[in-house]
Amino acid sequence: MTEQFIAGIVGAPFGLKGFVKVKPLSGEIDHLLKLTSVTLRRGEKEQTLAIEESTAIPPAVAMRFAGFDSPEAAKELRGVQLLVSRKDAAPLQPGECYIEDLKGLAVLTADDGEVLGHIADVIEGGGGDLAEIRLNNGETRLVPFRKEFLTGIDLAKKRVILQNLWILE
Repeated sequence: MTEQFIAGIVGAPFGLKGFVKVKPLSGEIDHLLKLTSVTLRRGEKEQTLAIEESTAIPPAVAMRFAGFDSPEAAKELRGVQLLVSRKDAAPLQPGECYIEDLKGLAVLTADDGEVLGHIADVIEGGGGDLAEIRLNNGETRLVPFRKEFLTGIDLAKKRVILQNLWILE
């Protein structure tokens, strides 16, 4: 189970004191305002920084990190991913789960439980989220992540049920 999540992307400097705008990926900001430190990642390089100050600027958060006291210094952080632990991630509502927890779930047929493949990713589409399913033959298909197509998400058993096979054609 994934223990670290990308909670946001650092954007442009904000103001004159070294703040940067952080765009939350969950749409939630309250959990970000409670953080005292975070891990920042660019490519393979990670660094943990203390958060000296943060404030809500909906729909984003302005953060000032230790050692970044000017707009010029803060500019270096633009584009980095803000990583948080599972306990510091956006809280889930009943029936919700983190996308990272869906990756790797087996996709089974509704009628006989045959394993068709696995969820490789969940991506944002124009009309809603799409499950990228890697079929057993190596091909991939995109299926709308809606209850008409995918049901019975069981994280403990690591599976999800595909209701309509025709969606894979």
